[in-house]
Amino acid sequence: MIKNNYSLKAYNTFGIEAKARAFAEVTSLSELETVMRNNTQLPLFILGGGSNMLLTKDVDALVLYINIKGIEIVESNADFTVVEAKAGENWHDFVQFTLQNNLGGLENLSLIPGNVGTTPIQNIGAYGVEIKDSMLYCKAYEIATGNVVTFTNEMCEFSYRESIFKGALKDKYIIISVAFKLTNKNHVLHTGYGVIEQELEKMQVKNPTILDVSRAVIAIRESKLPNPKEIGNSGSFFKNPMVEKSVLERVQQNYPNVPFYVVNDDLVKIPAGWLIETTGYKGFRRGDAGVHTKQALVIVNYGAATGKELVDLSEEIQREVFAKFGIAIEAEVNII
Repeated sequence: MIKNNYSLKAYNTFGIEAKARAFAEVTSLSELETVMRNNTQLPLFILGGGSNMLLTKDVDALVLYINIKGIEIVESNADFTVVEAKAGENWHDFVQFTLQNNLGGLENLSLIPGNVGTTPIQNIGAYGVEIKDSMLYCKAYEIATGNVVTFTNEMCEFSYRESIFKGALKDKYIIISVAFKLTNKNHVLHTGYGVIEQELEKMQVKNPTILDVSRAVIAIRESKLPNPKEIGNSGSFFKNPMVEKSVLERVQQNYPNVPFYVVNDDLVKIPAGWLIETTGYKGFRRGDAGVHTKQALVIVNYGAATGKELVDLSEEIQREVFAKFGIAIEAEVNII
């Protein structure tokens, strides 16, 4: 059922008040097909968990809230299991499902906000792991034809926080399910990125399991990142910039302890949070728009900030970081 002039405040983790010209929740492929057949005039706006967007105005479109649920074991053998999750499944709940079944590969991605369907679009990642490392395929509804198309990992053209769904195929498909190939045994643990190893030591864990790694990641995230149910935010607002090593060497002249991660022979990644904090914006607040007190990478809505106020703050931060370091930081959040 399509609803008109519908509030989206409960459907975005920033808690921004904005209205959709029309709104429809779909809980199955058949419902999606019905809504698409009946909509002959309005442009579409696809909504998942609402965790990676900042609304700056009302949405003059038919907002389709994809709330299709279900998890299925597609294939399993001695070494691997393929699990397919529908787009509307909460991402963290799905990760916990895999851990409860001793399936390895997603533990570093614990507690990331949002739903399963948006993960391949953004190629979400954390602590040295990205979706591309374990996603086998995803199924997507082609808006122009109504066909369901299967995209392999290679077809998604993944890169850092990017995919074909943000590029050449932007607004052409609706993800309806995602399948992952996960390990049943001999799990490969990724504990060398960030402070996971330190957290495991704090937990007094010497031989960690995938569940231990997940618990460490959750503890780290909870210590740094605000709960969107308590303070409006979308997690990391900016991408970590990748720069040439000569840029790093220039920064090191004034900041010899600048943190960085080697990407390849030519590029390194400098944490955007460090750049923002060193520029002086950690804990900054103007009205109800601010930067989180524990993690400078997170822009927050303390209650009544507008989307424009948050965008203005983010752009100010970008200007000041560039003025100080000569490094451009790019928003990870989709600004609507």
